[in-house]
Amino acid sequence: MAVQNNGIREHWYDGILDALKIYIPGNSTFRSMRARNARTGTWFILPFIIGFLVFMCRPLVESLIFSFNDVTLIPGQGYAKSFVGINNFKHALLVDPEYNKYLTEEVGQMIINTIATLVISFVVAVILNQDFKGRTLCRAIFFLPVILSSGVLPGIEHQNEFYDMMSGMAEAMEGSSGVNISEALQDLLSVSGVGNQVFEVVFTMIDSIYDIVMASGIQIIVFLSGLQSISPSLYEAADVEGCSAWESFWKITFPMVSPLLLVNCIYTIIDFFMKNDNKVMELIYQVTYQDFKFGISAAMSWMYFAIALAFIGISSFIITKAVKSYE
Repeated sequence: MAVQNNGIREHWYDGILDALKIYIPGNSTFRSMRARNARTGTWFILPFIIGFLVFMCRPLVESLIFSFNDVTLIPGQGYAKSFVGINNFKHALLVDPEYNKYLTEEVGQMIINTIATLVISFVVAVILNQDFKGRTLCRAIFFLPVILSSGVLPGIEHQNEFYDMMSGMAEAMEGSSGVNISEALQDLLSVSGVGNQVFEVVFTMIDSIYDIVMASGIQIIVFLSGLQSISPSLYEAADVEGCSAWESFWKITFPMVSPLLLVNCIYTIIDFFMKNDNKVMELIYQVTYQDFKFGISAAMSWMYFAIALAFIGISSFIITKAVKSYE
């Protein structure tokens, strides 16, 4: 056991030492291409690292402290903390009537939307990678949701009176026609013998198609960059060997792009958990700024954060075991 522990310890030391050699001149690792690429990437993320340490690190620690305390506002003096242990977490899970319900609903919706977003973004990226007239315009159109879903525009979308009026008119027109396409299609396919749970998942995706498309812009760009990095000579060799387009897709396109599934999956999960219309986020906002229960809201936030990390870890483990990596 001692030998095994020493081997593990030496392995970690070697990894840390190799990482430090990338940034320390005077060694062979520093002059390698991998080290130069790593230093270039570090310069790109350095503003985020500095911003996190200066602006976000302290509030993050304070919120963790709040989650184990009962925080009381004192006018003119700030706030007072009283240690309560895990009572705030118990209140969120066992007493609050909405937290568990919203958490279950949002996690289920996140799983469905993540799968649908990855599939749709990959299919759209494959289509946009083809050579056809107006390809640049189509790429710009599919990237527009990224711009429209940023900044104050989501708030305008959900709080604007004109938007509400247009939504009401659409619902009224659908009601006056007497036909609900989603329900009619569900009734038509229900006689096929497929389980109702499958239909519920499928029609949940259909009803959420607007949100899925709005959340697919970045993923499309990532997949598209991966598709463009595939050498055309691979397809030429496959064509000479007599492979069909379908076989080339599964033997070349998908395996070469599959490592990007992890990047897009992590981004999609984080993006969904941080959406403006997320019920859990709205509940945390209400508990914080309307009820002024800072300890309970901090506990809710940390549990929500832990669940997000758990899903990222599970999806990363599954994808890394399933996909292939190529140098």
